[in-house]
Amino acid sequence: MSPFMVGVTVFVLAAFVGLEVISKVPPTLHTPLMSGANAISGITVLAALTAIIKADGNPTLLVLGSVSLGFA
Repeated sequence: MSPFMVGVTVFVLAAFVGLEVISKVPPTLHTPLMSGANAISGITVLAALTAIIKADGNPTLLVLGSVSLGFA
């Protein structure tokens, strides 16, 4: 199996597991979990900005940093 297909398989399985886990979260835990998700999003923004700043003309880093910033 190619590395690309392994990555796609892991991504699809992670999406199904994530959906199943999130659907079982009681309302009392929603706020703390969203707080954690927001913290992870903030870390992603910082990493994306760092990649863009440190790109030094490297188009791959510019594209990956910009895409990451867009998703975050």
